[in-house]
Amino acid sequence: MRTAILIVAVLSALAAAALAADAPRLTGPTPALESPVAPPLARPLNTEGRRAMRNYPEQPPVIPHAIEGYQLSLATNRCLTCHRRQYTEASGAPMISVTHYMDRDGQMLADVAPRRYFCTQCHVPQTDAQPLVENTFVDMNDLVATPGSR
Repeated sequence: MRTAILIVAVLSALAAAALAADAPRLTGPTPALESPVAPPLARPLNTEGRRAMRNYPEQPPVIPHAIEGYQLSLATNRCLTCHRRQYTEASGAPMISVTHYMDRDGQMLADVAPRRYFCTQCHVPQTDAQPLVENTFVDMNDLVATPGSR
């Protein structure tokens, strides 16, 4: 009986070692206690003055300028110094959508709704970064047959 238990224990240990050797690493190529060198940040693209075509209805517009150093906190929002309704004439920036002045029940507010205050939740600056995965997006106009093309 002891021999059988010993054999099962040894086989279990050998099987565990074999499985551990083939198990994929979840932490990447760097050992867990070392810090890998971070890749350089992608350069922001300055497309100011040119509005990018949106890919689908209701897509938030992209930010056409660098926002590095912009303060965006509970106390201040640098985006609103140009894009808030009362500042757009002087700044020349497009006004934020009227939907940003509505609460969740559709009621108009005097100022930007708290749930729309943190711009970078939806709006992103563009960079020259390479995609991590292939993009297979097809524009709606390419999917729908145009009249007279049948």
